[in-house]
Amino acid sequence: QVHLVESGGGSVQTGGSLRLSCVASSYPYTRYSEMYWGWFRQVPGKEREGVATIYREEGTTAYADSVKGRFTVSQDVAKNIVYLQMNNLKVEDTAMYYCAAGGWGLIVSNYEDWGQGTQVTVSS
Repeated sequence: QVHLVESGGGSVQTGGSLRLSCVASSYPYTRYSEMYWGWFRQVPGKEREGVATIYREEGTTAYADSVKGRFTVSQDVAKNIVYLQMNNLKVEDTAMYYCAAGGWGLIVSNYEDWGQGTQVTVSS
């Protein structure tokens, strides 16, 4: 099992920026359906939702409509790190953010391994 550790969360005001990082202990997956990183978020009482994903082999990315143009996912393949640059943050971006590995797309159930999460709080 892959151990994932997120960092970079915090409290910012509306319009601010944060950069989340997620380090994986390894990346043992080899099948196409397992070769994506994902960033997800969850607020209490709601389901976890997909935010951004990146294909490890080619760097192809996809985003939820709610964050397009504001968030950017990137990676350092050699170091097994994935990043989420979040700009122009809004109050509705407040959530616990999780990274995931060993899956594909923006669907929670597609992923094998999860980090413990990092809290992002945006205030007006």
